[in-house]
Amino acid sequence: MRAGKICRWRFAGLVPYGEGRLLQRDLVRRRLAGEIPDTLLLVEHPHVITLGKMARPEHVRRTRPGVEVVETDRGGDVTYHGPGQIVAYPILDLREHRRDVRWYLDRLEEVMIRVVARYGLRGERRPGATGVWVGGAKIGSIGVRVERWITSHGFALNVATDLSYFDLIVPCGLEGVRMTSLEKEVGRAVDPGEVRRGVVEAFGGVFHRVMEEIPG
Repeated sequence: MRAGKICRWRFAGLVPYGEGRLLQRDLVRRRLAGEIPDTLLLVEHPHVITLGKMARPEHVRRTRPGVEVVETDRGGDVTYHGPGQIVAYPILDLREHRRDVRWYLDRLEEVMIRVVARYGLRGERRPGATGVWVGGAKIGSIGVRVERWITSHGFALNVATDLSYFDLIVPCGLEGVRMTSLEKEVGRAVDPGEVRRGVVEAFGGVFHRVMEEIPG
């Protein structure tokens, strides 16, 4: 890494999914223009089921009042976002890292593996499926978009997520997959702010960036 390379980061709070997409699009435009450095946007979303470009309609088993269903432009199949989940949207220029999408997905998995390790958990990968598993259950999901080597969308780590919402879908199109959360695995409440700080620190370490918080 070149000394002093910066990645800005911001926690935007609870953000409707559509608003999060608009935020990302603006950041992608600005990153492509060279107006901003790499940026990590952290959010939570209200209850939403998102359908990636590979989604199959039958993978939405049923709906529930208050749960939005949205088609989106990321890769992957169907997933769920909701309160108690850390959603990370890295806006990176891969030309400054490595022009290799598989490498990028591996690095996102490594971020989540490092975060859960802070809580004594062993995060694992599975051949042929992106994401991170703990004890045979999936704790983190990935779905990205890469446009002119600028990344958007990203990963979702279940922290204090109500896992019953995953019963509405076939998560990531994987029949029979069990979902879990950080709190379920450690058997206690965890501080979401502490987990976010862990995500930021792990992200900086994995991508060799100095993490700089955006004020306000």
